[in-house]
Amino acid sequence: MGGSQEKNGLRLHWKSLAACSLISMSPFQYGVDFTLIGGFQAMVGFLKVYGEPSPNTSIGWNISSERQQLISSLMTLGAFVGSCSAGPVATYIGRKTALYIAVFLIYVANIIMMTDATIGGLYAGRLIIGLGNGFLMTFSQLYIQECSPARYRGLMLGAFQFWTSFGSLLGTIVDNFTAKIDGRDSYIIPLGLIFIIPAFLCAGMFFIPESPRWLLQHDKVDQARKALVWLRPDQETVNKEMEDIQTAIELEQNLANGVSVWDMFANPVDRRRTILAVAAVCTQAASGAMFMIGERVTSRNQNLLNDDANEYVLAYGTYFFEMANVGNAFENSCILTALGVVAILINIAVITRIGRRRLFLTVGLIICGFSQLIIAIVYNVRPGTQPTGKAIVGLSVIFIFAYNGMVSTYAWVSGGELPSQRLRSYTFGLAAAMGFLGAWLATFTAPYFINPDSLNWGPKYGYIWFPSCLVAAAFIFFYLPEVKGRTLEEIDEMFEQRLPARKFASYKCVGPAALEQRLKAAENPANGEARVSGDSEKVTTETIENKA
Repeated sequence: MGGSQEKNGLRLHWKSLAACSLISMSPFQYGVDFTLIGGFQAMVGFLKVYGEPSPNTSIGWNISSERQQLISSLMTLGAFVGSCSAGPVATYIGRKTALYIAVFLIYVANIIMMTDATIGGLYAGRLIIGLGNGFLMTFSQLYIQECSPARYRGLMLGAFQFWTSFGSLLGTIVDNFTAKIDGRDSYIIPLGLIFIIPAFLCAGMFFIPESPRWLLQHDKVDQARKALVWLRPDQETVNKEMEDIQTAIELEQNLANGVSVWDMFANPVDRRRTILAVAAVCTQAASGAMFMIGERVTSRNQNLLNDDANEYVLAYGTYFFEMANVGNAFENSCILTALGVVAILINIAVITRIGRRRLFLTVGLIICGFSQLIIAIVYNVRPGTQPTGKAIVGLSVIFIFAYNGMVSTYAWVSGGELPSQRLRSYTFGLAAAMGFLGAWLATFTAPYFINPDSLNWGPKYGYIWFPSCLVAAAFIFFYLPEVKGRTLEEIDEMFEQRLPARKFASYKCVGPAALEQRLKAAENPANGEARVSGDSEKVTTETIENKA
C-alpha cells in the first residue's frame, strides 16, 4: 500500500500535528460569524439600528428582505472572490502570509461593523470579512494538506471541520443570551468573539514553519529543508520527502512551463483533477445542508408557528423543533448543533483508521437524501401535526449525523488531496469558491421555496434535495478515487498514470523518479523497455498505453 513505508505514530509526528492543529482553528470565526449574523436579525438592538419600526410584528421591529439578503450574501460573495484569487495570490506569497492577511481583513471588517452604525458600513464590513474568510478557509486547508503526514491528513481536516461547527454552536449560545440586552451591545458583544481565535492563530504562526512544498516550488531549497526538519521526526524522513517533492516538481515543470488559470483545464489529467476537486467540495451544497442547518429567514406576513404573531426569524432547525412542540425550541436547536459537533468528533476518531473517502461520501449523501425525502413526504401527508413534527426532529438528527460525520469533512479532504502540486492553490481555490457559490445559491433561493409569501413549501423543499443527493452520490461512487494514506506525490503519480477511479486503492506506487522514467519510455518507444528503480517490474510501452 502506498505510504506504508512512512514512519507513523502520533508521538513521532507531534510537531507537525501541533502546527496543523493550530491552523485547523482558522474556521472557528467563520462558524461564529455565520451563526451570529442570523441571530442579529432577530435582535431588537440590531433592528433599531438597521431595521425599521413595525407595530404589526411581535417584537415591534423588522428589517427589509433586501437588506437581509445583502447582509447574508455579501459575506459569501467576499468569500467567493477571496477563494478565487487564491491561485494568483499564492504565486507571490506563502500560506502563512496569506493567513496573516486574512486575519487583518477580518479585524478591519469587524472594527467597521462595531463602530459604524450605517447600513453602508455594515455592507462594507460584510464584504471585507467575506474576503478574509475566503483567504482563511482556503489557505489554512492548503497548509494542512501540504504539511500534515499522509496518514493524518484526514484527521487534521476533520479537526478543521470541528472548529467550524464548534464556532456555530458557540455563536448560537451567545446570541441567545445577548438578545435580551437592549441597545447596540446586544450585537456588539457577540462580534467581539471574532477577535479571539484569529489573535491566537497569529501568535502561534510565529513558531511554525511555512509549507515546505510551497518553498520548494519557489526555489527556496534551504528554507524548505529547515521547514521539513521541523515538521518531520527524523533526517531519513526529511531526505526522502525532499527528494520526492523535488522530483515531482521537476516532472511537473517538464510537462508545463508556468502556471495560469487555464492550466487547470489545458490537458486531460489536470482537467480531471480540477473537476473531481470541485465536485467533491460541492457535495456539501448538493446535500441540502444549507436548508437543514443553514441561514435564517424572515416572513413579515405570516407566522408558521404562532397564529397570533406576524413574523418568524428562525433557523430551520429551530423551526422544526417549534413545529414539533417538544420543549424549548432554542435549547433543542442548540442540542441539534451540539449533536453535529459530536458527529464530527466521532468522525475524527475513525477517519485515520478507516477513512474511506468514497464510501463515506456516498453513504452519507444517500442518508441525507432519504432523510429529506421522508421529511417532505411526512409533512405533505400530515402537515402541522405534532407526530409529524417529532418525525421531522428525528430525521433532522439523522441528517446532521450523516452530514457532519460523513459528508462535510470528507468533501474538504477529497477536494484538497486531488489537485496537483503545481496547480494546488488554483484548483483548490476554485473548488472552495464553487463551494461558497453553491452555499450562497442554496441560502439565497431557500426563502422563495419555504416562505409563506412565495411557494410556501416548508419542509416539502426536501423533494428538491433528494435527487440532488442521489446524483452527487452516484458521481462520487463512480468517479472519485480512493487516496487514503497516500502522499501527495503518490497521488500525482496515480493521476499521471491515468488510472480509473476503481484502481487507485490497489495501485502500487513506484515513486516520482521511476514515474519519470516510465513517461520518458512512453515518449520514446524505440527504447523498448525501461527498468523501474525500486520495483522489480519491467514496464513496457504497451503496458503504459494500456494503463492510460
